[in-house]
Amino acid sequence: MVRSQAVQELTIAGLAREGGVGVETVRYYQRRGLLETPDRPDVGGHGGGMRRYGADAIRRLRFIRSAQAAGFTLEQIGELLALDATDDRARVRVLAKERIAALDARIKDLEKARASLRRLARECGSGAAGPCPILMSFDHG
Repeated sequence: MVRSQAVQELTIAGLAREGGVGVETVRYYQRRGLLETPDRPDVGGHGGGMRRYGADAIRRLRFIRSAQAAGFTLEQIGELLALDATDDRARVRVLAKERIAALDARIKDLEKARASLRRLARECGSGAAGPCPILMSFDHG
């Protein structure tokens, strides 16, 4: 929910603040086509007014950030945003299942790394003479 300013009054800095990102991140998303760049309002027939962002831009920015946190790439996020305008739930499910499989593989790798590190920590704590097994494993990894 927007805190202090009316939604229609958000500048790019306000949008960035509401989305928890920097202004350059907003501009990057705009260049990538993930966020629209609103037109500058006409001020006295000369243009040049400040661009304003509404609630849709805030929702979209927050969606991008949440999807990134779930591990989706910007390309996949672009596809998800495009699919939002369609009823292609099957494709969205496929993307989600692919992401789940990638997360499962990463979790498996992390669990193996944790088990190895636990074993090395036990060996290091055994008090045996010689080099530390943890340091040796990283040196020869």
